[in-house]
Amino acid sequence: MSEANTTAPVVVQPEDLPVFCPNPAMPLWSSHPRVFLDIANEGEVMCPYCGTLYRLEGGPLPGGH
Repeated sequence: MSEANTTAPVVVQPEDLPVFCPNPAMPLWSSHPRVFLDIANEGEVMCPYCGTLYRLEGGPLPGGH
């Protein structure tokens, strides 16, 4: 299990859903298998592979996704 990423969270907009990691801004050398992350209910989620924290602008969505 990797340690949590200590960089600032990646803020995503509701129109950017679904959220996946690695995201397009990440360098190729740090890639891991693509995983889709459920962010709608809680408003933030951490990638289980690299520890990147994703935060939904405006918080959780009413009714989930």
